[in-house]
Amino acid sequence: MTENKQTRPDFAMPAINFSTFILSLNSAALAHLGLETDPTTGTRSANLPLAKQTIDLLSMMEEKTKGNLTDDEKRLITNLIYELRLLYVKQAKGN
Repeated sequence: MTENKQTRPDFAMPAINFSTFILSLNSAALAHLGLETDPTTGTRSANLPLAKQTIDLLSMMEEKTKGNLTDDEKRLITNLIYELRLLYVKQAKGN
């Protein structure tokens, strides 16, 4: 079987681990906040209910993984949630 351009990425994919999973949720939240381009549409538009749901999902992950994360993973999820909540409030106020 030969690989073609559609089945072979032109870049190395990051390792799949807790941190890359959390960072992917962060990227989704930023797109839902309208702060990043949505990779599926190529546009920027805010969808605050989806942004809130993604932030809430991250918060649930933080709670459910308590005591099972490395210090770096804990710091990452805590800081991302904090930053996303600030950005959400700013977007919700229309600033």
